[in-house]
Amino acid sequence: MAAGAAVLATVAVLTLPQSAGAAETSPIGFGAGTTGGGSATAVTVSSLDAFRTAVTGNTAKVVKVNGLISLSGQVDIGSNTTVLGVGSSSGFTGGGLRLNNVTNVVVRNLNISKPLAPADGVTVQASTKVWIDHNSFSADRTHDKDYYDGLLDINHGSDNVTVSWNTFKDHFKGSLVGHSDNNASEDTGHLKVTYHHNHFSNVYSRIPSLRFGTGHFYDNYVEGADTAVHSRMGAQMLVENNVFRTTKIAVTTNRSSDVDGFANLRGNDLGGAATEVSQVGTFTTAPYSYTAEPASSVVASVTSGAGTGKL
Repeated sequence: MAAGAAVLATVAVLTLPQSAGAAETSPIGFGAGTTGGGSATAVTVSSLDAFRTAVTGNTAKVVKVNGLISLSGQVDIGSNTTVLGVGSSSGFTGGGLRLNNVTNVVVRNLNISKPLAPADGVTVQASTKVWIDHNSFSADRTHDKDYYDGLLDINHGSDNVTVSWNTFKDHFKGSLVGHSDNNASEDTGHLKVTYHHNHFSNVYSRIPSLRFGTGHFYDNYVEGADTAVHSRMGAQMLVENNVFRTTKIAVTTNRSSDVDGFANLRGNDLGGAATEVSQVGTFTTAPYSYTAEPASSVVASVTSGAGTGKL
């Protein structure tokens, strides 16, 4: 029996990371257990009015978006919902989606572009159990930095979110977690977010910027950033096996807020980027099962597997 246990232990150690493009059927990380609409019969929509109607309410539902829909502002998504793009070029432009005080929502395979301020591409607000997966977020950097808002912002005490296999391109303010230094009473103990296998290309900052919460950032590929991972206001971040290229500051804990954050770094390929870690944190072990592939294979995995059309 002892010999058998040793063999099993060896097998577990040698288990390889999931191959690029082999999309998960359920989220890994803090968002584990999110099912969205589950096995509900899918409804396909191709107009904004039909989409608004389809995503309303909290009954289990799967809504497929066929084509690129223009909108201004944001559309509210109900609980227990899966929103899924058809093919590789369906989604929304000019605005985005808002998850406001809801739970159990999946957003996958959508092109979301040029969300005019004050709309984000996706806002997760006072919501729990969210999976943002295999989407393509983009804007441009030819306008002022405040012309568009965030590509993906998570705030107001949201919790248990996984952001996986997305592309974020050509933007100033990528992903803000925790909207204000003055929101400790709502955010402390919440804002638990996992980012893995995302590609950030020509995104200036907020990759992500995290206040108060707990963030696990692993196996991501960041290129062309000024300031990438930003931990502030006592946030705890574990930054693991990522690749940074043409990036000025890979990780900082001491900018822009009155209170520094915390960060632990391991296994990263900084590519010459600097780090500014004023406080090493206590978040060293994630409270869930995952396999972080080594940084040496991250670029190949992420560039072939992230974004729309890869499910």
